[in-house]
Amino acid sequence: MPTYVYEVLDPRGQPTGRTFEFVQRMADEALTRHPESGEPVRRVPQAPAIAGVLSPARGKKGLSDKKLEKLGFTKYQRQTDGTYERRFGGAGPPTISKDD
Repeated sequence: MPTYVYEVLDPRGQPTGRTFEFVQRMADEALTRHPESGEPVRRVPQAPAIAGVLSPARGKKGLSDKKLEKLGFTKYQRQTDGTYERRFGGAGPPTISKDD
């Protein structure tokens, strides 16, 4: 799911300069109120982060285990015997092997 940036607006609808990030599905409607304070907000358009060959983002390992788990993913890690062991997440079997 993408992370969207929102800007808090004052009562007249003018930007305050305060922003926050919110993870939501692309199909979800944009927020109109701050989820905690109830203040009016607007979604701020952002350029997509595309990791090209020379991009510094390409060197990063990707999503952390903590973030993957928070987003509801199940992660398997390959073991030396060729099986895959579930590291976190509740879906799926505890191990996967070519004999399964």
